[in-house]
Amino acid sequence: MASNTVMMKTEFLEIAPVLPSRDIARDVAWYHDQVGFAAVHRDDMYAVLRRENLWIHLQWHADTEEDPLLGGSVIKIFVKRLTPIFEELVACGTVTKEKLRLKTPWNTPMSLAFMI
Repeated sequence: MASNTVMMKTEFLEIAPVLPSRDIARDVAWYHDQVGFAAVHRDDMYAVLRRENLWIHLQWHADTEEDPLLGGSVIKIFVKRLTPIFEELVACGTVTKEKLRLKTPWNTPMSLAFMI
């Protein structure tokens, strides 16, 4: 007997790079003046820039080998239905089940963080 259950897939919505910056104010100005991005949020440590449906995040970093997240780049991939892709990544050994966060301090409803 065939199942009528529809397998829900992850729907990829957008991708937003989080780029390291030593000078948030300087880089926000450059992306505004040279590329036409507007600041949606900006403080001394983090900025979110937008142009139409394109997003760039800038995060202050220090050149350090002790904490690679302070000096590296990150890519945010926004999806609907995180569970299918999360289970795929766990099955491939890309991430462990502990990497799924159902709530974050920055109010993301669900997130998955890992480094390549």
